[in-house]
Amino acid sequence: MHEPKRSGDVWARPGMMVTFRAEVMPGRDRNERTFRVKELLRSGRVSLHDADGEHAEKEFERVQFDRQ
Repeated sequence: MHEPKRSGDVWARPGMMVTFRAEVMPGRDRNERTFRVKELLRSGRVSLHDADGEHAEKEFERVQFDRQ
Protein backbone atom coordinates (compact mmCIF):
# COMPACT_ATOMS: atom_id res chain seq x y z
CA MET A 1 0.00 0.00 0.00
CA HIS A 2 1.31 3.44 -0.90
CA GLU A 3 1.76 6.12 1.72
CA PRO A 4 0.03 9.38 0.88
CA LYS A 5 2.40 12.07 -0.31
CA ARG A 6 3.16 14.66 2.32
CA SER A 7 2.85 18.32 1.56
CA GLY A 8 6.22 19.40 0.21
CA ASP A 9 7.02 16.00 -1.31
CA VAL A 10 7.81 16.58 -4.97
CA TRP A 11 9.46 14.42 -7.58
CA ALA A 12 11.54 17.23 -9.08
CA ARG A 13 12.98 20.57 -8.09
CA PRO A 14 14.32 23.48 -10.14
CA GLY A 15 17.94 22.91 -11.12
CA MET A 16 17.94 19.13 -10.83
CA MET A 17 18.74 16.92 -13.81
CA VAL A 18 16.12 14.52 -15.19
CA THR A 19 16.46 11.95 -17.96
CA PHE A 20 13.66 11.03 -20.35
CA ARG A 21 12.96 7.30 -20.55
CA ALA A 22 14.50 5.72 -23.66
CA GLU A 23 11.01 4.87 -24.99
CA VAL A 24 10.12 8.57 -25.01
CA MET A 25 13.23 9.55 -27.02
CA PRO A 26 14.24 6.43 -28.98
CA GLY A 27 17.63 6.44 -30.68
CA ARG A 28 19.15 9.05 -28.38
CA ASP A 29 21.83 8.31 -25.82
CA ARG A 30 21.43 9.20 -22.15
CA ASN A 31 23.21 12.58 -22.51
CA GLU A 32 20.81 13.63 -25.27
CA ARG A 33 17.82 12.69 -23.08
CA THR A 34 18.98 14.56 -19.96
CA PHE A 35 17.72 18.06 -19.16
CA ARG A 36 17.72 20.50 -16.24
CA VAL A 37 14.39 21.32 -14.56
CA LYS A 38 13.48 24.96 -15.03
CA GLU A 39 10.27 25.07 -13.00
CA LEU A 40 7.91 22.76 -11.11
CA LEU A 41 4.40 23.70 -12.21
CA ARG A 42 1.26 23.71 -10.05
CA SER A 43 0.00 20.70 -12.03
CA GLY A 44 2.98 18.63 -10.84
CA ARG A 45 4.52 18.74 -14.31
CA VAL A 46 7.82 20.44 -15.07
CA SER A 47 9.20 22.80 -17.66
CA LEU A 48 12.78 22.17 -18.74
CA HIS A 49 15.69 24.26 -19.97
CA ASP A 50 16.24 23.63 -23.71
CA ALA A 51 13.07 21.51 -24.15
CA ASP A 52 9.64 22.74 -25.17
CA GLY A 53 6.41 21.99 -23.36
CA GLU A 54 5.37 20.62 -19.99
CA HIS A 55 6.42 17.15 -18.93
CA ALA A 56 5.04 14.61 -16.43
CA GLU A 57 6.98 12.44 -13.97
CA LYS A 58 6.10 9.26 -15.88
CA GLU A 59 8.10 10.47 -18.93
CA PHE A 60 11.38 10.27 -16.99
CA GLU A 61 13.62 7.58 -15.59
CA ARG A 62 13.21 7.07 -11.86
CA VAL A 63 15.49 9.40 -9.91
CA GLN A 64 18.26 7.50 -8.13
CA PHE A 65 19.85 9.56 -5.41
CA ASP A 66 22.56 7.00 -4.59
CA ARG A 67 24.09 5.02 -7.47
CA GLN A 68 26.95 3.44 -5.48
